[in-house]
Amino acid sequence: MSFTYKGLSAQLDKHTVTDAEIDHQMQRLLQQTPRITEVGGRPTQTGDEIVLDYAGFCGDEQFAGGTAENQTLVLGSGMFIPGFEEQLVGKDVGDEVTVKVTFPEAYHSEALAGKEARFECKIHQIRTKGTYELDDTFAKEVGGCETYEEMHRKLGESLQAYSDERGEMDLQDRLLRQAADTLELTITDEQMEAAVEDQMNNLKSQLAQQGLNLEMYCSFMSTTVEELRAEARPAAESAIRSQAAIDRIVELENLTADENEINDALAIIARQNNMTSEQLKPCIDEEFEKAVTNSVLTGKVMALIREHAHVTVV
Repeated sequence: MSFTYKGLSAQLDKHTVTDAEIDHQMQRLLQQTPRITEVGGRPTQTGDEIVLDYAGFCGDEQFAGGTAENQTLVLGSGMFIPGFEEQLVGKDVGDEVTVKVTFPEAYHSEALAGKEARFECKIHQIRTKGTYELDDTFAKEVGGCETYEEMHRKLGESLQAYSDERGEMDLQDRLLRQAADTLELTITDEQMEAAVEDQMNNLKSQLAQQGLNLEMYCSFMSTTVEELRAEARPAAESAIRSQAAIDRIVELENLTADENEINDALAIIARQNNMTSEQLKPCIDEEFEKAVTNSVLTGKVMALIREHAHVTVV
């Protein structure tokens, strides 16, 4: 079988977003977005959200981690040390309050556990949390639109663009795997082990975002690390084959990634991580730049395969 990456055939499944899907997303936004209203003319009450500054002291010494500015706190939530929130009830905007507490004996910081402390606080705002209606006010304050109809339309356009993008990405991935399946390739044990390890590291990263680790996941799923590694082998093999196909096409088509393309890719990474390009620079080492270069080349390969493919839109 000869390596084939032009003239491949695939189906592009195009989904048209419905009004029902837009309405469902609107309801999700409504549930996820409380209406914050600033309160004036009365003191704080349990259940209020306040904005405050505070600085923590043990004796005359200010301790690390006990200082914040413009911190939000819902009174009665139990998020702070026992006794802290209660002492901020009945206070007014602008009040400076000395809160006295005793850290629990089992506090996570041994240096503070069981010790008496005081927090010098200043209240800046008192706010309440309510609920929106699906109306023009919701559209203005949450959607940045003048009317609910405008927000509904723009959300539909956004959902459609996302659906189209996902469909295109899926198509290009299937085309690349088609091409990779025609590539004669012998995968070594070392390559397979490294690829499996990459799959496991990806799983660990995904679990960490949910506050889990691999041991917890194995316990929940009634499996073992060894079984997970075995299950990762097909995806690992696919990843090896796909990368080998990309490398081969780059070589055959003399594809390159120039400085401007790499800089554009770095700028996108910075935006995605809410950083400036200057803030990203210290993170860029030889391995990072190699990964970005590979990403640019992969994009070119995918576009080339897609351009020369026979695609049926359904």
